[in-house]
Amino acid sequence: MVPTDESGPVEVPYPQYRCALCGEELPLGETHMSVTCEQHRASAPEVAFEIRPAVPSDRHDIEAICDQAWGETEIDVFGRTFDVLACDNLVAIAEDGFAGLISLAIDKGELAIVLLTVYPRYQGSGVGAALVEAAVEEARSRRLPFIKVATTNDDIPALYFYQRRGFVLYEMVAGEMVDHHGEVVPGFASIPVRDELRLRRPVC
Repeated sequence: MVPTDESGPVEVPYPQYRCALCGEELPLGETHMSVTCEQHRASAPEVAFEIRPAVPSDRHDIEAICDQAWGETEIDVFGRTFDVLACDNLVAIAEDGFAGLISLAIDKGELAIVLLTVYPRYQGSGVGAALVEAAVEEARSRRLPFIKVATTNDDIPALYFYQRRGFVLYEMVAGEMVDHHGEVVPGFASIPVRDELRLRRPVC
């Protein structure tokens, strides 16, 4: 999804992804997909990290990673606006600093992933997967039937990531992002961002 302000789409100057082959950090419009065999798949970097609930002293780091990923802490998803700072947040802390964030909120009796973001240098190291599994355990501890997430039609990496972790597409809101932005904007690999795709995974 692409951040906006009153004048329209905001160009986020920060990289969103890390090239799996050379390690270069890339903004959305400069990303591309490729298919590789197991032999030629790039190996993930080794990263030691821990997952824990956010504490008040994490606020600055949470604001910083939201600014890089989204441009703000307010996220429009599932037909609502969520403030990440008011969500239940789990953070990933690596030896050299803040690595990632998953923000959670209850929505219609299910645990919603409001935002999952990992700094590009930690992508592919298991941080995102560990954050999702910690969120699943949070949903299970609350005895909620599903954990759900929404992404956009352009975000092929997110669709790949979530489906490999047991999430299943259950709804598409056609034109949701066009209505939200007021126009079609470019997303991952410059694919036009049009629709909100919703996935869920059973928990209990």
